[in-house]
Amino acid sequence: MTSLAPQDLLHAVGLRRTKAREVVLSLLQSAHRPLTHQEVAASPTAASVDRVTLYRTLAALQRAGLLHRVQGTDGAWRFCLHSGDAAGCPGNHAHFLCLECGGMTCLTDQPLPWIAVPDGVRVLGKQLVVHGICAGCAHD
Repeated sequence: MTSLAPQDLLHAVGLRRTKAREVVLSLLQSAHRPLTHQEVAASPTAASVDRVTLYRTLAALQRAGLLHRVQGTDGAWRFCLHSGDAAGCPGNHAHFLCLECGGMTCLTDQPLPWIAVPDGVRVLGKQLVVHGICAGCAHD
């Protein structure tokens, strides 16, 4: 998704390089959709990372602005790599959630419109989840 290596992404935001951070970033870079923490944990590349470290890593990467999360109708949080380049997953865009299979995809070509916010409020991000049936489930 993004052209920067995980260690370069970590360096860019001032985070120390750890195996867990590199594994999570690498996995999300290669994913074509947002992943739940369970999906990250089930990946063979993340098998050496224990669950507590995985949760802490996802939280640290989110705080650093490298990830953003979107909640599906099932209550599970899904994580996307937040990248400023054209190939990445920018934070202010819509997501599509299939109500049949639970799959979620980024709709990066659909930026979210600006909305009026009260004076003194600082917007940190926006998200919209469009619910429906994906093409794969519609054909089943």
